[in-house]
Amino acid sequence: MTFGDFSYLCSQFMRYFITFSYDGGRYHGWQIQPNGVSVQEKLEWALSTLLREQISVTGAGRTDAGVHARMMVAHFDTLNIEHGTLNMQHGTLNMEHGTLNCEQLAYKLNRLLPQDIAVQKVERVSDEMHARFSAKWRTYHYYIHTCKDPFLRTYSCEIHYPLDFAAMNEAGQRLMGYDDFGAFCKSGADVKTTLCQVTKAAWIQTSPTTWYFEITANRFLRNMVRAVVGTMIDVGRGRLTIEEFCKVIEGKRRTEAGESMPGNALFLEIIEY
Repeated sequence: MTFGDFSYLCSQFMRYFITFSYDGGRYHGWQIQPNGVSVQEKLEWALSTLLREQISVTGAGRTDAGVHARMMVAHFDTLNIEHGTLNMQHGTLNMEHGTLNCEQLAYKLNRLLPQDIAVQKVERVSDEMHARFSAKWRTYHYYIHTCKDPFLRTYSCEIHYPLDFAAMNEAGQRLMGYDDFGAFCKSGADVKTTLCQVTKAAWIQTSPTTWYFEITANRFLRNMVRAVVGTMIDVGRGRLTIEEFCKVIEGKRRTEAGESMPGNALFLEIIEY
């Protein structure tokens, strides 16, 4: 192999998707923070260690502190072949079909990462694929329980007052009739637009005392799901009528919406490409 061939290989970035899940309980969210441990930081550290180069990952979105993900996707680019080693032996480049051994990388990542982060798969994708911008739909679940249960407290929000779920589901139907959700965007958030396309918003009962709110959209604003749930809880308690709920959305002011619910009960469930 000539030096020119070697240079050509090194100039070719390869893009990979990682599908993984995490318990966000001890993290300050997905995105790297200057004063707290994040999921992104842990993943970049593990990849950089295994591939022997500085790896940066781009997530499909970002979750706030304490929020969990049953499915998160991130992409990274690498020059390296076969787990980061360009191994010159007898004038040839030792590589596995020009790509990483994805199954082996996923296995090694799971050995290296903490127990609250689990990699399901690593896969080679086209250079045009983007973890965030190529995603078409995202689905979140927010879990609540209406009776004290020591085994639910970590991943569900305990509600101590009666709720009218029929009214809350009607509010969900009305929610899908709008496309501007500025009322549910965290104040001061750096966003260019507050437009989102919501295709599902419904409360689903799983037992006499447990429910979850399922919402699917093409994108979500910062703190949006927890603010939507908090406002729906106000509807369920009779503090807001359906008409007042609609006026909150139309007003586009965060101060008019309900409180932001605790993050421990929120899960990013599915990302569709």
